[in-house]
Amino acid sequence: MLFKRNTLILTLILLILAFTALSLFIFHHPITPLDISISGLIQKYQANWLDQVMLAISFFGELPFSLISVLAVAAIFYWKKFKREAFFISTILFSGLIILGIKNIINRPRPTLSHVRLVEVFRFQSYPSGHVLSYFLFFGFLIILMNTLKNIPKTTSIVVNSISVFLLIMIAPSRIYLGAHWFTDTVGGMLLGIICLFPLCYFYFQKKTKI
Repeated sequence: MLFKRNTLILTLILLILAFTALSLFIFHHPITPLDISISGLIQKYQANWLDQVMLAISFFGELPFSLISVLAVAAIFYWKKFKREAFFISTILFSGLIILGIKNIINRPRPTLSHVRLVEVFRFQSYPSGHVLSYFLFFGFLIILMNTLKNIPKTTSIVVNSISVFLLIMIAPSRIYLGAHWFTDTVGGMLLGIICLFPLCYFYFQKKTKI
């Protein structure tokens, strides 16, 4: 148990160091050749139907739908007598404050038409990707719940796990394809999402064992 705890702490420290190093690099190098190359590669094939698919993948991260989605899922868990789970799902909303704070500090501009194709014009700064952060935090936590709660029907668990994994895999490419983010924006969002997932799971399981 001690070895497992130390491993988790070490992993968290490494994630924080990686995110910090990447953030400092982006602060001093807002546009990188790697980002431009990856955006060009992902946007090489373009089609109207693919635009709509990528927009649909990003749908759950758009305001106000992201807020509604979190509250709706929390309400479902509360209705099904999973009150603790509903509370912790609701706390995910606070990640919005974290992402806005870091975006303002780094202040990286969004990709422009001079470098990428823009499917839509997006608000706020570019780094890190709020969509990727929220997906890794929200859907990552759902995956953990589906695999730890004993009273969840197997069919429900399979469906939720499948949708969550699909969205986790596709959210970063979709943001790059839409011209909303650079590759390093999505990496930063992923790292920060996993970092935020650590304390969420820690307090959830700690409280659970005491009851």
